[in-house]
Amino acid sequence: MKLYLSSFGLEDNASELGGLVTGKRRIGVIRNSLDFSDDQARLDAGRDREFRELSELGLVPEEIDLRAYFRSQDDLRGVVDQFDALWVVGGNTFLLRRAMKHSGLDAILLDKANDERFVYAGYSAGSCVLAPTLRGIHLVDDSEEIAEGYSKEIVWDGLGLVPFCIAPHYRSDHPESEMIEKAVEYFIENKMPFIALHDGEVYTGDTQ
Repeated sequence: MKLYLSSFGLEDNASELGGLVTGKRRIGVIRNSLDFSDDQARLDAGRDREFRELSELGLVPEEIDLRAYFRSQDDLRGVVDQFDALWVVGGNTFLLRRAMKHSGLDAILLDKANDERFVYAGYSAGSCVLAPTLRGIHLVDDSEEIAEGYSKEIVWDGLGLVPFCIAPHYRSDHPESEMIEKAVEYFIENKMPFIALHDGEVYTGDTQ
């Protein structure tokens, strides 16, 4: 699986993502990290922006709402198989991890780890969730934040598709940058491998 892990959105590296995606260039957009929000106008504006930016890269975006598969996990596999890539947006990392578990997307992505054509792209929470653990990120995101239909159980394990934690918005002009400093301190104190990304930076590679 090819990876495009951004600190914040597509930024200045958008063309790099466009070059990674092949096939019919269909990209599933996952926004469940924002399920806690009831600001529909802001959600709609964000969705429109994401779709416009992805379309400008020659990609064909379509939203996948993981909540639709909380009780029908087997159906999601067939849906994901129709796409060449996923774009997983930022928000609450713990809510996103719950959504992945409840829908079975976590297992699907682990199965796709050796698929050299499939692209996992995301930013902020969408990047952090690939780490071996979400500990440290609890200093930034509320681990207990849930939305309707979600279990209260906190999932501390990340997907483990990269061998390090990710600290987005590091020393950037972002509201979470100060809290990210605390996460970085946590990683260092606990001898946890990590990478810190400034807004505008992207990690690209393959699953390890």
